[in-house]
Amino acid sequence: MRSIRRSNLDVPARTIPEFIAYAKVNPGKISMGSGGIGSSPHVAGELFKMMTGVDMVHIPYRGVAPATADLLGGRIQVLFDTLPAAIQNIRAGKIRGLAVTSKKRSDALPDVPAMNEFVPGYEADSFHGISAPNGTPREIVDKLNKEINAVLADPKLKARLAELGSEVLIGTPEDYGRYLKGEIERWAKVIEFSGAKAE
Repeated sequence: MRSIRRSNLDVPARTIPEFIAYAKVNPGKISMGSGGIGSSPHVAGELFKMMTGVDMVHIPYRGVAPATADLLGGRIQVLFDTLPAAIQNIRAGKIRGLAVTSKKRSDALPDVPAMNEFVPGYEADSFHGISAPNGTPREIVDKLNKEINAVLADPKLKARLAELGSEVLIGTPEDYGRYLKGEIERWAKVIEFSGAKAE
């Protein structure tokens, strides 16, 4: 699932380079909302801070909905969010989508650039996966994997998810395990950088 970095319309920046320049002349004055400490919007924003050297103040909310309300109301300036949650407000012109945080542009918003076009190496995808308890018999894991992959391959489902800016990835349990391992290692560095602690 692609994520997007969006700003309220009062922020003068219309591109990522403009936003970086704006943030650097206004250190500590930009409020970056998130759905809570350690949420995907939070760590995506911390990765941006880590890679660009900008100083934004993290404002954690109890979920992304109140953060979005405050973004729309001008009480925070920026929010990293999932594309499905943000796309309707962007299409309606209520907020400005500056970049998607996936490796490439989204077909759902082709005019919105990918962050790594300006911040090389930046990538922050949100994802949903299905896991089973440790020790689940392999034949059950394989059956679940086969059935879930079949559902996700349905053209109607894929088309609807694509319309919302999501991408379907199917694979084996081993593929998913490798992906999770890589994500845990990558985001542990960002959490350490941010100094975030579990509440």
